[in-house]
Amino acid sequence: MKALTAGIMLACALAPSAQAQEYPGKSIRVLVSFAPGGVVDTSTRIVTNKISEVMGWHFVVDNRPGANGFIGAAAAAKANPDGYTMLSAHTGEFAINPVMFKSMPYDEKTFLPVIMLSDAPMLIVVNAQSPHGSIKALIAAAQAKPGAVTFGSPGTGSVNHMASEWLAAAAGVKMLHVPYKGGAPAVAAVATGEVMFTIAGMPGVTPHLQAKRVKVLGITTAKRSPQWPDYATAQEMGVPGVDASIWVGFFVPRGTPQPIINKLYNASASVLKRADVKERLAVVGGADAVATAGAAFNARIVSDGARYKKVAAQVGIQPQ
Repeated sequence: MKALTAGIMLACALAPSAQAQEYPGKSIRVLVSFAPGGVVDTSTRIVTNKISEVMGWHFVVDNRPGANGFIGAAAAAKANPDGYTMLSAHTGEFAINPVMFKSMPYDEKTFLPVIMLSDAPMLIVVNAQSPHGSIKALIAAAQAKPGAVTFGSPGTGSVNHMASEWLAAAAGVKMLHVPYKGGAPAVAAVATGEVMFTIAGMPGVTPHLQAKRVKVLGITTAKRSPQWPDYATAQEMGVPGVDASIWVGFFVPRGTPQPIINKLYNASASVLKRADVKERLAVVGGADAVATAGAAFNARIVSDGARYKKVAAQVGIQPQ
């Protein structure tokens, strides 16, 4: 009996290692909480397509947009922690949602961060015919008529919304928020003149920029972007402290074996070092490839959460 018990214990101890060696033995589903073509979807597909090409792994990207990322995250939270379901998420789901909502279908204990794939500034965009030619001019308009400057976003509590509130709070002005059902409608509203500006990621802005329906006043990060060296930062335009970006990263349900997490990290990090992947992230998404590991990634989430909590307090946003 003792021998049998010892054998069972040894088998259990070896099981995760054997599972990791065989992994992946089937397709890996990647849940994306946003629509195709956006920042999260773009980075996810660039990285997973390259892993498939180089390593032969197979991924199925499953878009579940809606409800500030809750739909996709909730589905991932219910998945078996076996490495065959990942969540690809961005700043909003982990740094902002906890600030905005009292009740969520997940918390900091639900997932483990695997790797941050990309990090990108957001663009401050106005109509092509707007009289405001700089961030400074837009702020001056808001100072002259408090509440008259309108901005669109993909919805209340989105990273775009909170970045705009950060801009307003740092500049000491009042602006009127107009929520839309997604990033594309928010940018389209700027293009048609429904609202005066929006803050958005590059993928949603590019078609309107190419058609000359909008123009870019600047970016939301503290430093200029290598992808857009001519675009000034809000800080350069006299708005102190604004440093908002959209990062994208992979997460797995807590309980996923560490050897499998390591495999996922190593596969992703290896392709993020490739020049063609870096170039595609920059050209398509305006993003830098970062490959930040789990612990450092988690520290970034905590830091961003603290900053957005401060912004929410400054503008009087209470958790719903």
